[in-house]
Amino acid sequence: MKILVCISHVPDTTSKINFTDGDTKFDTNGVQFVINPNDEFGLTRAMWFKEKQGASVDVINVGGPETEPTLRKALAIGADSAIRVNTEATDGFAVAKQLAKVVKDGGYDLVIAGRESIDYNGSMVPGMLASLIDANFVTNCISLEVDGTNAKAVREIDGGKETVSTSLPLVIGGQKGLVEESDLRIPNMRGIMMARKKPLNVVEPVDVSAETKAVSFEKPAPKGAVKLVDADNIDELVNLLHNEAKVI
Repeated sequence: MKILVCISHVPDTTSKINFTDGDTKFDTNGVQFVINPNDEFGLTRAMWFKEKQGASVDVINVGGPETEPTLRKALAIGADSAIRVNTEATDGFAVAKQLAKVVKDGGYDLVIAGRESIDYNGSMVPGMLASLIDANFVTNCISLEVDGTNAKAVREIDGGKETVSTSLPLVIGGQKGLVEESDLRIPNMRGIMMARKKPLNVVEPVDVSAETKAVSFEKPAPKGAVKLVDADNIDELVNLLHNEAKVI
């Protein structure tokens, strides 16, 4: 089984976020980038398939040279090789088109992507990719088993879980629960050294136009001042909740 894991290069959640050029571009200065958490759950599950079923595992990112350290980390975790599509990730459709070309050329049986990336939270790429390569698709995936060409997945739905049976080729949108957080792997020194020798192939992009464009960004409004009310002053509390907070 050939597995391709999609890796998004995203800001660490502890990073301070700012915008430049009139709030039209993300300011990367001083920002630490990491593997998208939903992708990391998927990568860890792919490593299980590699160790238990002999699958081969490649990782891929659509982006510039600045994303290569993130791909190297994925290699240090245990992926066999990495692919970087040499173009900026402009929008979900453009990214899906780039991934589709690699999947078709590589003959992959299973594509594991994160349900969404934590920077733009679009939740678009896995579904569009599945459509472009005519593969089955399961999103919000929290469990995946593969037996030959058959697969059983559990997905999170509103108020519960749904178990589905499907077949390869398959694209999944994984999330927390696909593996336990305790199963996530931290690269050790041996893995880091081996990653330096593993192939990281740079491929040129296909010609595709972005279908959407970010016009501007806006940070959440700062939190207002906190007003403290004495526990015995119920009338004032009700007044504030009714007239200022407008929640009652």
